Amino acid sequence: MKTLLTIAAVALLAGAPAAFAANSTAVAPAMAASKVDTPTFVKTVPSSNEFEIQSSKLAEEKSKAADVKKFAKQMVKDHTKAGKEFKAALSQGQTTGSTEAAGPALQPKEQAMLDELKSASGKDFDAKYIQMQTDAHKEAVALFSSYANSGDDPAMKEFAKKTLPTLQMHEKHVKELAAAHQG
Repeated sequence: MKTLLTIAAVALLAGAPAAFAANSTAVAPAMAASKVDTPTFVKTVPSSNEFEIQSSKLAEEKSKAADVKKFAKQMVKDHTKAGKEFKAALSQGQTTGSTEAAGPALQPKEQAMLDELKSASGKDFDAKYIQMQTDAHKEAVALFSSYANSGDDPAMKEFAKKTLPTLQMHEKHVKELAAAHQG
């Protein structure tokens, strides 16, 4: 039951439209307090990470704002590194998941968000990208924080602990980016 609630919270946060974003702060602390099981963590991380990379590559191409492009470039660099570290942790860990779990395929919610970004342009693109990055990093920080505290696979738990500060830095930077682009 707890796993189902966690999955539902992750899905809500990842797919939340901009109008829902103000209410998502109430969900994130609840998710951080609950335990995330290893199969959920192993299934969620690759898709979320790949969304960060693909959406940020798109932002590097489509955004006209220098600060958005700079942020996007950093996301591609950091999330590419995190993807490699995730695969290494998966191979060292106790998790006996398929190698498909570490693959770059997007889950339907991430694919839908990426498709939405592809169709946007100009300031609308920047606003959507910033909002999606805000939501995605709020979700990621909650997920990684929870798994770092209560995960049962030592290699994955260490990966979560090591990656969490970078995700928290991204969350802080995207909030600053959002503030700079309001109005």
